Amino acid sequence: MTEKSLANLIPPHGGTLRKRLAAGPNAPELKKYAQSLPRLELTPREISDLEMLGDGALSPLEGFMTRADYLSVVDTMRLGSGLPWTIPITLSVSKGEAQKISEGKDAALADSDGKVLAVMRVSEIFAYDKEHEAKEVYRTTHEIHPGVDHLFRWMKELLIGGSVTVLLNPPHADFLQYRLTPEDTRRVFQEKGWKRIVGFQTRNPIHRAHEYLQKAALEVVDGLLIHPIVGATKSDDIPAEVRMKCYESLIGGYFPKDRVVLAVNPAAMRYAGPREAIFHAIIRKNYGCSHFIVGRDHAGVGNYYGTYDAHKIFDEFTPAELGITPLFFDHAFFCKPCEGMATAKTCPHGNEDHVILSGTAVRQMLSEGKVPPQEFTRPEVAKILIDWMKTKTAVTA
Repeated sequence: MTEKSLANLIPPHGGTLRKRLAAGPNAPELKKYAQSLPRLELTPREISDLEMLGDGALSPLEGFMTRADYLSVVDTMRLGSGLPWTIPITLSVSKGEAQKISEGKDAALADSDGKVLAVMRVSEIFAYDKEHEAKEVYRTTHEIHPGVDHLFRWMKELLIGGSVTVLLNPPHADFLQYRLTPEDTRRVFQEKGWKRIVGFQTRNPIHRAHEYLQKAALEVVDGLLIHPIVGATKSDDIPAEVRMKCYESLIGGYFPKDRVVLAVNPAAMRYAGPREAIFHAIIRKNYGCSHFIVGRDHAGVGNYYGTYDAHKIFDEFTPAELGITPLFFDHAFFCKPCEGMATAKTCPHGNEDHVILSGTAVRQMLSEGKVPPQEFTRPEVAKILIDWMKTKTAVTA
């Protein structure tokens, strides 16, 4: 299916999917050439970013950011071209590693097993200010923040920027049927006859409040892309394989199957709150979504961001330059007098009438084998989580 035949879908960010995966008759020769190059080992986050550069999910980027784009993104939330972009996509090296490579020459990018994944044309090697990046991107320098912790602990002294040619996608043994590239999802949407698609970002099992948001959004679009992140997350987040079982169960029992697509997003979580909400929207635009759900405390952690800061940040960009329509939702809950799901926008009753459980309370119930109320989560989802909690407890006992 040609790009022209997909013209009824929203264009990718910047206008074109910039896929960096090697293809064609020169690919074998390039793989052989890569073995002769100085080799840099990537972190799991950098490997996730590399995979997304390869399949075009980070369009219009063609590689890791050079100094001009990096500084512009950190300070202005835009690439040097002026196009909205809120999260730095960077590759760090130590001073020792920098001595092995040269600007204007190539380097091989490898995983921890030494398997070469890509060739990078090194455009720049430059110093950067970690504290400044933390303040601007994460709005804090507290190392307890997982994004700041990664920046200070795992990012090395220097950054290198330049275009990449991906030779081999990271090998995956999980979620194979759900590992759809932006080109894949666009083809699926085209085959289904969808034009207006809403994307839903998640790193948690979907409970009734999420289900309510998704179904409300489905009333105004053609289809829904449930797009959970399966890259690196916090150690206390529920594992991706458990979450995927929950999504499958929920879709199988409570959604019209012909109006939902489930696919995984290989990105790593940054927990950058408002900035990451924009970033997540741009990525889903590349996957073909015309709309994007933004709920309460999107991509937040702790108390670092205001409850609806992720809504407010969209006001800093014009609809035309973002090119994807955000759908803003308040915190949803089950209201007993209303006898249904609602938000503060639609419900006149007080908190005492609402079924609202904290994450701590839910985890405690699950650990005790208790099923949370159906008004909070579907019983099928609760069973999957209880079984996981039992297995986890048995392993750690």
